[in-house]
Amino acid sequence: MKKRYSVLLILIFFFNFSIAQAPKKPTSGEIYESIEKLNFLGSVLYLAAHPDDENTRLISYFANDVKARTAYLSITRGDGGQNLIGSELRELLGVIRTQELLVARKIDGGEQFFTRANDFGYSNHPDETLEIWNKDEVLQDVVAVIRKFKPDVIVNRFNANTPGSTHGHHTSSAMLSVEAFDLADDNTYKTYLKNDEVWKPKRLFFNTSWWFYGSEENFNKADKSNLLSVEVGGYYQNLGLSNGEIAALSRSQHQSQGFGSTGSRGNQTEYLEFLKGDFPTNKTVFDGIDTTWNRVDGGAKIDEILQKVADEYNFNNPSASISDLVQAYVLIQNLKDNHWKTIKSKEIVDIIAACSGLYVEAVSNESSTTTNSKNKISIDVINRSNKKVILKSVDIKTLNISKLENIELKNNEPLSINFDVEIPAEIKNTAPYWLTKKGSLGMYKAENTNFISLPETPREIVATFFVEIDGVIIPINKEIIFKYNDPVKGEVYKPFEILPEISATFTEKVFVFSTENSQKISLKVKSVKDNVVGKLTLCYPENWKVLPESIPFKLTQKGEEQTFSFEVFPPKSQSEGVISPIIDIYGKLFRNELVEIDYNHIPFQSVVMPSEAKVVRLNIEKKGQLIGYIQGAGDEIPTSLRQIGYTVVELNEDEITPEKLTNFDAIVLGIRAYNTNDKAKFYQKYLHNYVKNGGNLIVQYNTNFRLKVDEVAPYPLKLSRDRVTEEDAEVRILNPEHELLNFPNKITQADFDGWVQERGLYFPNEWDNHFEALFSMNDKNESASDGSLLIAKFGKGNFMYTGLSFFRELPAGVSGAYKLFANMLSVGKNPSEKIIKN
Repeated sequence: MKKRYSVLLILIFFFNFSIAQAPKKPTSGEIYESIEKLNFLGSVLYLAAHPDDENTRLISYFANDVKARTAYLSITRGDGGQNLIGSELRELLGVIRTQELLVARKIDGGEQFFTRANDFGYSNHPDETLEIWNKDEVLQDVVAVIRKFKPDVIVNRFNANTPGSTHGHHTSSAMLSVEAFDLADDNTYKTYLKNDEVWKPKRLFFNTSWWFYGSEENFNKADKSNLLSVEVGGYYQNLGLSNGEIAALSRSQHQSQGFGSTGSRGNQTEYLEFLKGDFPTNKTVFDGIDTTWNRVDGGAKIDEILQKVADEYNFNNPSASISDLVQAYVLIQNLKDNHWKTIKSKEIVDIIAACSGLYVEAVSNESSTTTNSKNKISIDVINRSNKKVILKSVDIKTLNISKLENIELKNNEPLSINFDVEIPAEIKNTAPYWLTKKGSLGMYKAENTNFISLPETPREIVATFFVEIDGVIIPINKEIIFKYNDPVKGEVYKPFEILPEISATFTEKVFVFSTENSQKISLKVKSVKDNVVGKLTLCYPENWKVLPESIPFKLTQKGEEQTFSFEVFPPKSQSEGVISPIIDIYGKLFRNELVEIDYNHIPFQSVVMPSEAKVVRLNIEKKGQLIGYIQGAGDEIPTSLRQIGYTVVELNEDEITPEKLTNFDAIVLGIRAYNTNDKAKFYQKYLHNYVKNGGNLIVQYNTNFRLKVDEVAPYPLKLSRDRVTEEDAEVRILNPEHELLNFPNKITQADFDGWVQERGLYFPNEWDNHFEALFSMNDKNESASDGSLLIAKFGKGNFMYTGLSFFRELPAGVSGAYKLFANMLSVGKNPSEKIIKN
């Protein structure tokens, strides 16, 4: 029969992923694609270091063209990068990028895994990377994923044989993969898996390209006898999209990194360099691997039935395939191969439900709750086919609910059932499992080893709908969700969260004491249940003092939030430390904060982390008071400057006028402002005139990629990818007598102690003679870079360009960074200082 399909519906389906929480509602074309995938028993694992490293063209090709079970193993969650959509960094950025990957995989058809490795920032060499990561644990995580996922083929994104030529995380990911390829089949090597069965992948590839050869010319000349070429530019008629279009939709989910992509159409070739295993003599990825149902004992009959389903599939009436699918389901339950039995059982159940138009949903009356609290769950079921379907029962095992129904689901007649439930005390929090305990610089902690490698915390509360079709009872599992109607967005879905009863969050992450005077430090205490009574105390460093000792509180309603303040007295001398709350509720102690992340392109996230803030007693001077700040990609520097007494006005693009700029003692551009602000090319002349008339302008780092202005400075200055990734790298002061290093605070090498993650990034490597470089620094075994902070006299004022990572250091409470930034803002305001010369 002729297979017809509405392209419009598929496009709507992909558009719906912008509301990332919405459940999948497959169309007839997608159902057919799932049936073809059901008939393919082969797996590919793609492996790289970070979110965005994955080649979505190749992942989509394997998942949608080959029909293989495909997964991406990202060694880290991308915690060390920058954020183009908000101010979240570090752990919270890792949560965002985790969810972006999950939405991307929904689009390109892949699955997602991680290790416990923490993206601590850029690394020049794998030796440094594997020293900061716990190499043994990360390697164990990679081996465990291979043994669990059982890939026939592994594809590395990066080259294991070129250490030092690219990001150390990149090379490390490939090195770990090469080592894990052999260890996965070694009986003497043990992982944390309970079912730690060895697995031998068939072959290992490196996803190379001309880029790794230095140029297309070099690549064209290279010996390609060890390479497989893969055509990935196909068009999927049932989806109405090319592989390149799907890959672009997937990659565009990396919004926090600004990776919006335009879909491509037409032929496109990827190259796979053979590394290990059995060489594919016929130059195909799955050469010599049986990917049919004959792969498993008892699969021949299943293959026969499912081939019939595919051949006779009716796009206008998918329910005609249900009886054959049910027969195949029964046979799959008899398979001895538990691996493929588990995978294919889930696939075929989803297909049966889709063919019958069977929609089942379990919805909580609240988006979040706590243990030992009462909730309502509503069950909605509808059969939108003429096939006889009987709802036998609904079970929620973790809530001890099992309700016999034995109701025939008539065509298009909805059925609703309501449950009153109580959440047992043993149910665990649903917040990201890798953040509930504080980890190290290089590694996250996972108390439950069953969770390691999983992208998010598994939900314990699952409703199982037992339906009978053709006399066979089939279980359909659905996580409990929450949904509501938004006047603008319409139907909105959110995860159903189990959270701690109470949380306390400091209003700031750093409190700077620039004098001996005390300050009020405030916390927001929020309840996740009704009628919470307790007391709040603070843990604080030695030599500091806090009053009162404790504060009693009572929160009567769920969601109620109150702010409480303590008077904190610093020591006379310079000091740093950490303060944290203890919330005592009837003898039960809580030390956590609750952070909520809400973006349209990913599901709503509730993050539970240890609550703490840094206190810094800092002897600091400053000149000037009113600072204008123009945000770029988003950072917390305005908040940090307010901590030391500046008045900071955050300017939007329409407020950057000559008249308004004259009011400020200094203007600061946030990170990547010239990469992200579309109107920068229009207002830059006003900023330069502001400097010419006597103002101070500080431009923080930008990249050459997608610059919105012709030049980032009033004099020639060339940006590069130079950076210093070692946060303790030696800093050499080039001109100790320069005003910027002496007024109003004396800057010495000691002011670079305690920096976090890095010294800086994207330093200029060429500049006009008007600029003076103030610092020289480099990572181990790297040449010196002098472009971290440049200053030039321009007219009557001063222009400064810096790649130093103030956007990390100030929010981390690094004393020396505060002093240096204050001096930058104060340049030219010392009446006794000689004028800075060009």
